[in-house]
Amino acid sequence: MMNFAAAVSMNLATARMPRALAACAALALGTLAWAPAAAQGIYYQCPGNVFTNTISAKEAEAKGCKSREAVQVTTIPAPAPRARAAAAAPSGSASRVDAQEQKARDSDSRRILEDELKKAEGQLDALKKEYNNGEPERQGNEKNYQKYLDRVADLKASITRTESDIAAIKREIGKLQ
Repeated sequence: MMNFAAAVSMNLATARMPRALAACAALALGTLAWAPAAAQGIYYQCPGNVFTNTISAKEAEAKGCKSREAVQVTTIPAPAPRARAAAAAPSGSASRVDAQEQKARDSDSRRILEDELKKAEGQLDALKKEYNNGEPERQGNEKNYQKYLDRVADLKASITRTESDIAAIKREIGKLQ
């Protein structure tokens, strides 16, 4: 490989390029010829999920590593900030709502939230009844014990999710008062 770099250097020098430029080109080509695997985008995945690019191909083969090719990372630029969003919003009395209309909106939203709360509480009661303190009755399709355990875990997760939904609805109702 060194002979290749020397030959390139000679060809560049005879093409009436400055010697410094010819030397830089020869050095760059020589470096590329001797570049490690990391510069070429190759890395090795070794047993135990060890990833490295600091070993040679022979060392990787001896350790039972598989060679992989690195892929370029794709970057997507962030959207431009909206500087005029605040200026575009109507200001003053144009954005104000009549007090009676606001009270009507508040009472409507409170009624909707209370309906959602009742619905969620009913769903929670049904889930707790089916859960039976962690020991629900087995269904006919649960001959496999793992299916039963999966259903119990799903019930427990549903109960937790419904309880957090109820807490969020109660917080929203509290904000309306």
